[in-house]
Amino acid sequence: MATDGWLDETRSAYLYRVIAEAERGSPRAGLFEELAHEAEGQAAIWARNAGLASVPDYVPDLRTRIVAGLVRRYGARAIRGILAAMKVRGLSVYSHAVPGHPAPTSVEEVGKRHRGVGGGGNLRAAVFGVNDGLVSNMSLILGVAGASTHNEIILLSGIAGLLAGAFSMAAGEYVSVRSQREMYEHQIGLERAELAEYPGEEAEELALIYAARGMDKTEALALAQRTIADPKQALDTLAREELGLNPEELGSPWGAALFSFFSFASGALLPLLPFLLTRGDGALAASIALTAVALFAVGAMISLYTGRSAVRDGLRMLAIGGGAGAVTYVIGRLLGVSLA
Repeated sequence: MATDGWLDETRSAYLYRVIAEAERGSPRAGLFEELAHEAEGQAAIWARNAGLASVPDYVPDLRTRIVAGLVRRYGARAIRGILAAMKVRGLSVYSHAVPGHPAPTSVEEVGKRHRGVGGGGNLRAAVFGVNDGLVSNMSLILGVAGASTHNEIILLSGIAGLLAGAFSMAAGEYVSVRSQREMYEHQIGLERAELAEYPGEEAEELALIYAARGMDKTEALALAQRTIADPKQALDTLAREELGLNPEELGSPWGAALFSFFSFASGALLPLLPFLLTRGDGALAASIALTAVALFAVGAMISLYTGRSAVRDGLRMLAIGGGAGAVTYVIGRLLGVSLA
């Protein structure tokens, strides 16, 4: 137990320093450096409790190296869920001001504080999109295989399942993002109209937000007035501070639709590959084996978000996908016999 505590705190300290490096130049860098120092102190306590004669050097495992790479690529804000699962604290700084932490003192810092990359969300969507394609098309293929031994029928059904599922996912994602974007654009349009109508009142409102985060009221008002003086920067800042929106990240409906289409299709294609390359019973066996490996890999990837064992999550996903495939195969078998 004590050695586990040492490992958790040492891993956290490592990730804090990675985040601090990614946040270099912002006030958050100092915060995460301090958190790293605190975590190292707690790790030393765990080491003493474990009776370790000397504290071993920490070597990050594969999961930690992957998460560190994601932080460097996308920033900590984009993968808060993964970091929280790995006991990284202080992440509320990305949604709320840290108590007692100095408020931004320039327009540039105001904008930078909210800037993020949507790639973390895309990564998560890709993992689950591939998983949906795998499970749904493998289940369809096994259901048809249970009813018919003709490879041509199985292949045609798999291709139809791939296209139907991918287009359905793409259409749903397009409508969702399009609706969300229209709502955001409407809210930003109202903010634009209010800014043109009474900029002084908007400056006072913005100053109240800064003051509520610990900034001196006089400085807050001065910063708000400087922000409002630049119409473009003013609208951008008001959208972020008052509406909680990032005008740069409203999302593209077509981009979301294509991303959803190809992530689902890539998963749905895997069970089909053996039928494209070979014939006979070997194609079905190869399809099952390939899908099993892919399901385990997807489950292991999901462990980045759950914080649990990659083997455990991989086996769980394999069991879920295997169960779905077995049920559809039995149903297909029964229907095939009854229709014969």
